[in-house]
Amino acid sequence: TLNVYNWGEYISNGSDDSVDVVAAFEKLTGIKVNYTTFDSNESLYAKLKSGAANYDVIIPSDYMVAKMINEGMLAPLDYENIPNFQKIDAGYRNPDYDPQNAYTVPYMLCTTGIIYNTTMVDEAPTCWADLWDEQYAGNILMFNNSRDAYAIAAFKSGHSINPATPEEVDEVVETLKEQKPLVQAYVMDEIFNKLESGEAAIGAYYAGDYFTMVDAQADNVDLQFYYPEPTNYFVDAMCIPTGCQNQELAEIFINYMLSEEAAVANAEYIYYASPNSLVYDNETYQEDMGEEAMAILYPEGEDFATAYNQLAYRNLSNDMLDYVNTLWENLKIN
Repeated sequence: TLNVYNWGEYISNGSDDSVDVVAAFEKLTGIKVNYTTFDSNESLYAKLKSGAANYDVIIPSDYMVAKMINEGMLAPLDYENIPNFQKIDAGYRNPDYDPQNAYTVPYMLCTTGIIYNTTMVDEAPTCWADLWDEQYAGNILMFNNSRDAYAIAAFKSGHSINPATPEEVDEVVETLKEQKPLVQAYVMDEIFNKLESGEAAIGAYYAGDYFTMVDAQADNVDLQFYYPEPTNYFVDAMCIPTGCQNQELAEIFINYMLSEEAAVANAEYIYYASPNSLVYDNETYQEDMGEEAMAILYPEGEDFATAYNQLAYRNLSNDMLDYVNTLWENLKIN
């Protein structure tokens, strides 16, 4: 039995004629998978740190990976059991968050942007500051996690998304406080229903999830996506926690997730960009995704790896991260 902990809506699950990746793995290997989900890096970290549950495969984001490596929470991988790792583009190996590529295999790549309802937003957004526009008061959705919310306010106010001083954090959080009276809700996966139903007009979220929303709308094309400049880039990676009881099975699962069938199915289903050459070189995948999705997820002439190095979250010191998180939680409850 294998315990896998992943983001919600982040694997091809058999709905809408997609491949049920977990079921296919179980049938192929005879390994039973207990698959559960989390909604933020912080909740993932808290659960593992508390010892409340044991997992064999987890999929945190880059900055959380770095934190967990520093705290001895991840097990080194045996790449002999993960031969499909060679299909990962060289630009995504040995990243800043795992310089020796000892602990991680990249799963998906993405950026954040603004999703808006054209029937409720008079003019298309042009910058992050549009999420502070009073005409959308009560119809604005904001991330319900500290790093993403902080980053958007940092971009708006001209600060780094990786703060160096408490004073810098104070200034960015003031920007978030200015926005709070306009915000309908701080959300993660709840954004799907709210935007698809027209319950809210505009919000910040991940580019890949925009296409999931559009796909759910079928012929309804009220939702549109905009990339403000700058925006952050991130990588989610497959890792094995140190408490894993089945490391070889976990590595077999990771290798399967990199296989062409599983990797293409996952990329098509969740609409995130893949670092796997078996995906982005697959002609059927390119046709199925369509020109708009390919242009947004794999921008022509843009080197994701280079942009990532400039605009990615870095692991903050424990004191700095605690300070950001404390001010963020206080902001939401006060």
